[in-house]
Amino acid sequence: MAANKSLLNLVRTHFSHEKTINWFPGHMAKGIKQMQDQLRAVDLIVETRDARIPLSSINPQFERIIGGKTRLVVYNKADLAPSEIQYTVCKEMAKRNQHVVFTDTISSGSVKQVLNYAVNIAKGDPVRYSQFSVMVVGMPNVGKSSLINALRRIGIRRGKAASTGAKPGVTRAMSSKIKVLDSPPVYLFDTPGVMMPHIPDPVTAIKVALTEVLKIEQPTDDISCLVSQLSKKIGALRQGGEIDVDKTLQFFLRTYRSGAFGRLCLDDLDPASVEQFFCTSVQEPPLSKNQDKKAKRAAQRQRSLEKAKAKNLI
Repeated sequence: MAANKSLLNLVRTHFSHEKTINWFPGHMAKGIKQMQDQLRAVDLIVETRDARIPLSSINPQFERIIGGKTRLVVYNKADLAPSEIQYTVCKEMAKRNQHVVFTDTISSGSVKQVLNYAVNIAKGDPVRYSQFSVMVVGMPNVGKSSLINALRRIGIRRGKAASTGAKPGVTRAMSSKIKVLDSPPVYLFDTPGVMMPHIPDPVTAIKVALTEVLKIEQPTDDISCLVSQLSKKIGALRQGGEIDVDKTLQFFLRTYRSGAFGRLCLDDLDPASVEQFFCTSVQEPPLSKNQDKKAKRAAQRQRSLEKAKAKNLI
């Protein structure tokens, strides 16, 4: 225990990083429009998030798109996150009227929770829900398509219906109906992963980027030291012994994403941090740089108009 405490003292609790990361290609804007157009025909929204970043994988845009629709929040990749966070996450989301389940698409039992939730609603009013339609939404690479394939595998014992891949952005357009259960008939729509247009907090952006066992000589939070030691251990060296930084860091990210570092959660889940997140990121989502410029130009035009009126020029 004492050894663990001494190691924790070596680790920084604050990271200074000023560069923001923005990635919002055209197919995402198109995907949002498709979701909005299809919303009336949907009975349930399944919002998929990443259990390793239970706060950072929330996209405030979905709050506005979903509106009053019935929603189930699915924290996927639960096998890569500490199981002890589940109680805290469920409790905090329940405060915000969000029903939560945790899934691992390899585990049939966890995926059945999603099917059971849809079935219970459909059976509650069979006349209204002759065909029960579910829209699956979420940020890129949270496992939406893998979840759909798992639901199909369990529900009707069929193979893949949605394309999957390690890189984000595999699904670039809204799918046609995908059947996942015969009785009652349940159909799903897969949608493109949609990022926030702008993530103002660089640390949050890094957490999102990361979520795509190593032994070093001594604990360190110095990235230069880590890259130097790791490159030698995996042989990521160019001619003359020069370190191949790109190859080393790609190996590090692959290792993290595969779960080889163990079950990790990158978000702070104490009550104060959760409350701050929802106050700053969800209730008043930040504007992108272009949106901010447009807002400033509009405000300037309004001020000019008011000055002209005051001088009786118009």
